[in-house]
Amino acid sequence: MKDLPRLLKALDPAAELADRHVWLIRLFEWIRGDKTSVQASVARVQVFMEAVQKQPELQTRLQAWWETLIQTVDITPLLADFGFAPRTAFVSELAERLRRKLLPGTPETQDAAELFPLVVPTRFDAQWMGALEESQITQLTALLSANPARDRRRWHYSLMDALTYCTAQIRATGFAPELRLRMNRASPHARAFHALPADVQALRTVFFQPVRDEAALQAAIQQYRERLDACRQAVNSIYTHLEENGISVGMVFRLRQLRARMLRDRELLEALLSPKPAMAALKLLVRRVTTAQESKSIGALISSNSTLLSAKMAERSAQTGEHYITRNRADYREMLGMAMGGGAVTALTTLLKFMVVGIGLSAFWSGFWASIAYAGSFVLIQLLHLTLATKQPAMTAPAMAAKLKDIDSDESPTTLEDFVDEVTHLVRSQVAAVLGNVVMVVPAVLLVNVLITLALGRPMISAQSAHHVLESLTLLGPTLVWAAFTGVVLFTSSMIAGWFENWFVLHHIGSAVQHNPRITAVLGNERATRWSAFMRLHISGFASNISLGFMLGLIPAFTGFFGIELELRHVTLSTGQLAAAGASLGLDAFRHAALWWSMASIPLIGALNLGVSFYFAFRLALQAHNVSKPDRARIRAAIWARWRSHPLSFFIPA
Repeated sequence: MKDLPRLLKALDPAAELADRHVWLIRLFEWIRGDKTSVQASVARVQVFMEAVQKQPELQTRLQAWWETLIQTVDITPLLADFGFAPRTAFVSELAERLRRKLLPGTPETQDAAELFPLVVPTRFDAQWMGALEESQITQLTALLSANPARDRRRWHYSLMDALTYCTAQIRATGFAPELRLRMNRASPHARAFHALPADVQALRTVFFQPVRDEAALQAAIQQYRERLDACRQAVNSIYTHLEENGISVGMVFRLRQLRARMLRDRELLEALLSPKPAMAALKLLVRRVTTAQESKSIGALISSNSTLLSAKMAERSAQTGEHYITRNRADYREMLGMAMGGGAVTALTTLLKFMVVGIGLSAFWSGFWASIAYAGSFVLIQLLHLTLATKQPAMTAPAMAAKLKDIDSDESPTTLEDFVDEVTHLVRSQVAAVLGNVVMVVPAVLLVNVLITLALGRPMISAQSAHHVLESLTLLGPTLVWAAFTGVVLFTSSMIAGWFENWFVLHHIGSAVQHNPRITAVLGNERATRWSAFMRLHISGFASNISLGFMLGLIPAFTGFFGIELELRHVTLSTGQLAAAGASLGLDAFRHAALWWSMASIPLIGALNLGVSFYFAFRLALQAHNVSKPDRARIRAAIWARWRSHPLSFFIPA
């Protein structure tokens, strides 16, 4: 309390703009105190008001300071635009939040939206401001205002201006081509945005009539509210279009901004019509404090605007993942055969990798050409309709999570027991895929080694390289850490696949390939149609395989440049490399303990590749489908119960 007399003495309505605002910042700092007690802050406000009341000369200075403040600072940006991006683009808002985090604000401003975060920078401000009683607000209003009627009129004009500006932004965003062309034109609300300016102008005219017509005012208010609701219905129709035709973060950001503007409009209208202007003003300011805190977070911005895109990516992965799940013996045998084929192709991948390493290129070019080998092999596996085991979990997890939506509800076709059955099918599928890859890649690599030995008179790799492979795969080293990291990379490749497929649909690439005159002139109509269908079917797989190949090859090169040297351990590729090392060393390899430690690491590498990838994909899909925590607990308990009662069902089909 000892700082209050010094604060009151420093009050100078004739001071420079920055000094007047700094005084306000200092006053609020004094009210907050140590931010431990809301009641203490409320008590300080009361002490401040009583101190001013006791000194008429001080009250005169305070009223003069207040008059200067409301004349020099424009409050409408705080009411209408605060918390919204200056441009309706996700990237610009991201840059703006970074700027506010890195650069200090200045109190030398006439914009209330810039001054406000300096005055009330913490969530605690919303707490103590919200705790102020109506009697205190009335007392404070009397202290600040020398002419209450004039200030009330100014407040109403500021609110109406803010309402007008906010309405203009709603209309402009609604007219943006990205949104307008996606609205349902058959809807009766399709042209709701056109009449917004006329409605708000009619409201302004009636509200500020010298003799107010209450019936006309209520009619204007009702008309404006109905128009806003019609705009909201028109915006809702866009989401249906996005579900069918792809989603972008930028478009979701525009929609979120538009819906928030509509809520802001309703908030301003309520304040304008409130019979208690001072309390309405306090309520608005408390909400702006909360808005200021929410607009600081970069993570919240990314999360809130990527939710729909994540959901769509998970949905597209679910569609792909369904055919990776085997449900009977015939499917199981088919999966095993596809996996063995994938293992055979991976033997060639192993050969290409060692050839690239043997050339002795620099780290980047060695990683680049290894990436080409990986990506080419993975695409070949895809086109031959074979299977690479570790690519399945990130695709099958969303398919599993999709079955959990509204589980056990009356409308849901899936029960908890059905879902546990699906889990057993999935685990069996993964086991079959890994076994097929690993069992086939070993003899395939040995065969390739025999052919190279017959042709060149030496094995696939030298003894020195073979020992290096054993050292890099041994269980005694960081192999399991790299295997878990590889699981993250596998999940990332599936997200890239989902994003790329969404991009393909969003920009109508398939339709362009099928109907674009330049393309059809070269390919012909029938071939263009076939290419369009082919790309639509395989674009997700291409994106996943190519991105995975380049991450496997380039991540070690790039991280090694910075001294981190992250490596990756893929179960099928690691098995192939281990087989090549064993073939190079011959039977003598079995005398090396490193070989046995490396062999012991293979099943653990596979488990971590699959488990980590599935975990992240399943978690993302659960969030996308809004599966509750209680349902997740029930699912875990049911799976554990099945494991205890029928463990073989997770490995062998009935």
